[in-house]
Amino acid sequence: MLKQATKLTAATLLGASVLLSAGCATKVSRISASEEVALSDRWNAKDSELVANEMINDMLSFPWARDFEMDNSRRPTVIISRIRNKSHEHIAIDTFTNDIKRAIIRSGRADFVAGGEERDAIREERRDQELNARNAKAQGQENAADFALSGSVNSIVDQVGSDRVTFYQVDMKLIDMESNREVWNGQKKIQKLQEKSSFGF
Repeated sequence: MLKQATKLTAATLLGASVLLSAGCATKVSRISASEEVALSDRWNAKDSELVANEMINDMLSFPWARDFEMDNSRRPTVIISRIRNKSHEHIAIDTFTNDIKRAIIRSGRADFVAGGEERDAIREERRDQELNARNAKAQGQENAADFALSGSVNSIVDQVGSDRVTFYQVDMKLIDMESNREVWNGQKKIQKLQEKSSFGF
């Protein structure tokens, strides 16, 4: 009788172990990149995309772009000077910068020129072409930027117990490269509330 009880207990424990293992199994699903999945109140890819699109639409609604095109018979050229992360968390600024670039180019209202490391790499490629390519692109023929775009991402965190509110503020400005005049100043705010249940496992 004791042996049967021991076997039964062992079987029960084995079954419970299998169930627990099944309950802890990891499942990965492929979803659309355009679908937002917010697992926390941290800055995410959707925030980056929405902020970039809204801020560039606002920037292009100001009169500087129209005035420049009327005076010069061409679209203005924009360069990104610097976007700084001043928030409390790591933010992929390169991703945010690329979202800004795409929004500018997609608008058809302004052109975009490379800057920083990207510009240096292109110049190095042209120098290589002069030595090795038959139809090398000439040095000194770059389009100069008419306007420089810069900005920053800031954040404030307010937490009581397991509930937390995270506030993000993105500030950006556009400077006329010739006159140093500020032709646009934009701001976008995002506030996220994260609530945790006290009955979780």
